[in-house]
Amino acid sequence: MPASRLPPFSCFDGHRLVASGTPEVAALALKQLRVDNAAGPLLVFDNATGRTRDFDTRGSDAELLARVNEAFPAAVGTDADVTAEEAPATPRGRGRPKLGVVAREVTLLPRHWAWLAEQPGGASVVLRRLVEAASCAGADKDRQRRDSERAYHFLQAIAGDLPGFEEAIRVLFAHDRAGLEAALRSWPADVRAHALRLAFDDPADHADG
Repeated sequence: MPASRLPPFSCFDGHRLVASGTPEVAALALKQLRVDNAAGPLLVFDNATGRTRDFDTRGSDAELLARVNEAFPAAVGTDADVTAEEAPATPRGRGRPKLGVVAREVTLLPRHWAWLAEQPGGASVVLRRLVEAASCAGADKDRQRRDSERAYHFLQAIAGDLPGFEEAIRVLFAHDRAGLEAALRSWPADVRAHALRLAFDDPADHADG
């Protein structure tokens, strides 16, 4: 998941959110629920995908944490990273090196060149602006699709038997926040709040309590 305000993992006992945080936090919460013979179902969700993840909670807390750390090693810098950062900058020729501008051939129809010539800043500036706008629009669509899919996986696992499930999925994939809030209004508060956070990467629960 790209930079997100969501914690990496969340642990549920039935429809109740028990813990959210690192893999270690979720695994320890799951172990405690199993020790307490919680009613369940006991589910841990990877919030990057909305899919469930299981942990082997046998043995001591130390043994559990060792397995978790092996499965989810902490990110550390590599020698390659240090070398890249500390390597002296390669001398560059004239131009605009900080922008990383690359000159390549562009083929357009005469009317396109004529239109570009009339725009402020010249053809290069306008083309860069158009490409940037198109890439941003594509990124927004990709993010919406990713968020909808992870919320769907979460809801399918935890709420498939709740009333209005099919309508909730329909408005979810329509990216209709108001419609989704309405569809989830009667659902358990923790399920509703988590689904909205997954669908819209939002730290706030905007549904009624």
